[in-house]
Amino acid sequence: MLLGACSSQTNNTTAQSSKTQVEQTAFVKPAIEKDLWRYIVNRSNLKAPSQKHLYWHIDWFKKNPDYLTRITKRANPYLYLVVQEVEKAGLPLEIALLPIVESAYYPFSYSHGTASGLWQFIPSTGRLYGLKDSWWYDARRDVSASTKAAVKYLKNLNKLFKGDWLLAIAAYNSGPGRVQRAIRDNKKQGKPTDFWHLKLPNETKGYVPRLLAVTELIRHPEKYAQIITPVNNEPALSAIQLKTQFDLALIAEWSGMTLEDLYTLNPGLKRWATPSKGNYTLLLPNANMELFQKSMLANPEQPRLEWVRHLVKQGDSLSLLAKKYATTMEQIVSVNQLDDHLIKVGNHLIVPIAKKGAIDYSSSESQREKSRLNARKKGHKVIHIVTTGDSLWSISKKYQVSINNIVKWNHIKRSEPLKLGKKLVLWQSNVVSKPDLSSVTSLGIDIDRKVIYRVKSGDNLSTIAAKFGVSVKQIKQWNQLTNKPLQPGQKLTIIVNVINSKMK
Repeated sequence: MLLGACSSQTNNTTAQSSKTQVEQTAFVKPAIEKDLWRYIVNRSNLKAPSQKHLYWHIDWFKKNPDYLTRITKRANPYLYLVVQEVEKAGLPLEIALLPIVESAYYPFSYSHGTASGLWQFIPSTGRLYGLKDSWWYDARRDVSASTKAAVKYLKNLNKLFKGDWLLAIAAYNSGPGRVQRAIRDNKKQGKPTDFWHLKLPNETKGYVPRLLAVTELIRHPEKYAQIITPVNNEPALSAIQLKTQFDLALIAEWSGMTLEDLYTLNPGLKRWATPSKGNYTLLLPNANMELFQKSMLANPEQPRLEWVRHLVKQGDSLSLLAKKYATTMEQIVSVNQLDDHLIKVGNHLIVPIAKKGAIDYSSSESQREKSRLNARKKGHKVIHIVTTGDSLWSISKKYQVSINNIVKWNHIKRSEPLKLGKKLVLWQSNVVSKPDLSSVTSLGIDIDRKVIYRVKSGDNLSTIAAKFGVSVKQIKQWNQLTNKPLQPGQKLTIIVNVINSKMK
């Protein structure tokens, strides 16, 4: 297969110099079909009862013929890796097409600020499958790590639903509990319990047919006026394990790549360097990997990071220094072997600094946020600074925009309180325009939907309101609540405006 590379680095001193030894082996599976898309669809076997179940989705792609062309081009760097993981685990090869439905094969994709990456893992499910999110790195966006986690999750869902892949895929979208409840309801009514007969959310009812429609479109592109961008059925990337922290600018220099391309292949990286703790698996194109390895061997003593000697002044704190130098307090503590978080005026601290200016790391998380604030969209741009008492609901009403759009424009989480002083970009328009579906990460529609929420232990009206982006007052009105405490298991009606919502 691929991804058989490793390196070891030793003598990691305060100056972060290290000697590097590299060993790499690559196992290349003989290609059958030259085009990887053909390889997938020629081995696909998931089907709908009839073409009528796919009609709406196929019709939409026919009306937007450039959409699939763009996505299949975007998938080019990642597809072979994804197919190898899916095939190795014995899953249907159509699963490799699921990121088309989930994220349009865009690894920086967000869904309402909670689901992230090619496979759109929400934080809780990501943590369950070992996808950590730190200051330096979000494993949900890491192509290799998230693909392995998604394959494992889908395999577990398939076992849960006794080998029914359509139910497993539906559960991946809406959560296994929701699919299980739908099955129980059908059993009570004496109805069939296959996917096509279950009462599921609108998004999930469209999710499975959309995957099957994409398979059909790639299988017969000429029949549906589609142009599929070919992907070579051979490994395009190699992997190497870095055992010390690297400045991305140095990796780009040594591998002959741009920083933008480096972030594209390693989208889990959030800052200007690889993670400060543990090993990091770096992906590079094969030719660039050879160049990078040669550069490491030729420069064993060159520091992988640059450092500054900072004189502690009155008013300095670890948090201020971490913010100033775009690093973490933990890293400053570790490097300087501090016993606690106290620093003394007049002492010197060693702090890592980026090799280049912040603007050069254009795909880092902070620079993408700035790009979002400065990006041009239709309508009138407004910057709202969060003040005391603000909520997504109050801001949406004030500016006459939807909560979902506020979340999407700013990549924030609906469930977390807004931070005082945070800048939110809003776009006001009196003209209703057709949405750009090339940026949509999964199938959905814009409607008000009634949701029945079952109260969990520890819930209160404030946390439930934050979860759904509504007000406590609204929940009380919808449910005619008094001031009595909520009880676990109590059912509440919530009215939510849904665009591609993933309330798992």
